[in-house]
Amino acid sequence: MTEPKEAGRDPETLSRFVEHFAAQLVEAGLPRMPARVFAALLASDTGTLTSAELGEQLRISPAAVSGAVRYLSQVHMLSREREPGSRRERYRVHSDQWYEALTNREAVIKRWEDALREGITSLGPTTPAGRRLTETLAFFEFIEKDVAGMMERWRVYREERFGA
Repeated sequence: MTEPKEAGRDPETLSRFVEHFAAQLVEAGLPRMPARVFAALLASDTGTLTSAELGEQLRISPAAVSGAVRYLSQVHMLSREREPGSRRERYRVHSDQWYEALTNREAVIKRWEDALREGITSLGPTTPAGRRLTETLAFFEFIEKDVAGMMERWRVYREERFGA
């Protein structure tokens, strides 16, 4: 756990933040171990940590780290990088991780919309279930339009505030 000491931070303070933020992510639906790994990466100055560093900081096994980074990689919340001249991987969060995660969710919502359309056709649009599916589909279509506009506004705002 060299990073917090190098940055002049109290490891206990860092740990409290990581666990508190991870708990918020868990409450929002993220699995516990990926939430802890993501919070640790987000709180690191470099935005990168190795498996060994994550294991040491979070006091978890290599298998737990592996499962967490696999999940986070699949949902586009981190990327893997090889250390130059080494077989060791580093895991990185990017400044646009929320954008990437939300963009990925947009693709999931499109698949849900397709499934809902099939369900409406199969169950009939005038049945109670069909009407419920139609309303659910309308909700996702509404959200999708709003998210697209919001993401464009975020890109402009981010560039103005933080640069390219």
